[in-house]
Amino acid sequence: MVNIDTVYQKVLAIANKEQRGYITPQEFNLFADQAQLQIFEQYFYDTNQFSRVPGNQKEYSDMLDILDEKISIFKKRHTLNHIGNQQYELPENFYKLSTLHTSNGVEIQEVNSKELISIQNSYLLKPSVSRPVYYRYERNVDSKYVIEAFPKELGTTVTANYVRKPITPEWNYVVITGDQAFYDGPNSKHFELHPSEQGNLVFKILSLAGISMGSDIYQLGTQEEIKEIQQQKQ
Repeated sequence: MVNIDTVYQKVLAIANKEQRGYITPQEFNLFADQAQLQIFEQYFYDTNQFSRVPGNQKEYSDMLDILDEKISIFKKRHTLNHIGNQQYELPENFYKLSTLHTSNGVEIQEVNSKELISIQNSYLLKPSVSRPVYYRYERNVDSKYVIEAFPKELGTTVTANYVRKPITPEWNYVVITGDQAFYDGPNSKHFELHPSEQGNLVFKILSLAGISMGSDIYQLGTQEEIKEIQQQKQ
């Protein structure tokens, strides 16, 4: 976890030092959410990159261990809500699906809709209780993700291992005198990222604020962000 007030105060201090203007709590919260999502999504790109690079396996395995540690707090196991006809809703905080299992511990393999038609028409590949499959789609009425499992005799209990989205950070405040905002800790939501991401969050938010304000503070934030990433990957 990264304390949201610590990040906000550092962002304000740098912005004021550079005489680039005041960043309101509302603006900060928007930038904070975007910055956290960018860092979070980068974990998966980096994991894919380092898992494919040949060479010194020890060096790259260390990086993969670090990334796995950062992702680990978002890993969840959840019994899916069965909505009938072998269809199940994925949780609202779902981000990336890992594996699905039946109540008997049999893994359900993912296929796309085209592959499903082919295997259903194949005598050898046709889904069975011991070799089930599913495909995933987004429901139009509410944009929720749903999976449909085959064969229909599979049963009604399906458990998912997945990576959830981070909660939306929020720097909350109260106004006591005038129009000055005072930090409201109990009603604020901190960043869910690893503590090592504090500097990265500050620089990303500065970059986003610079773009919004049309200020060259964007360059400052970007330069510091690049330095931070280089240090982390050394």
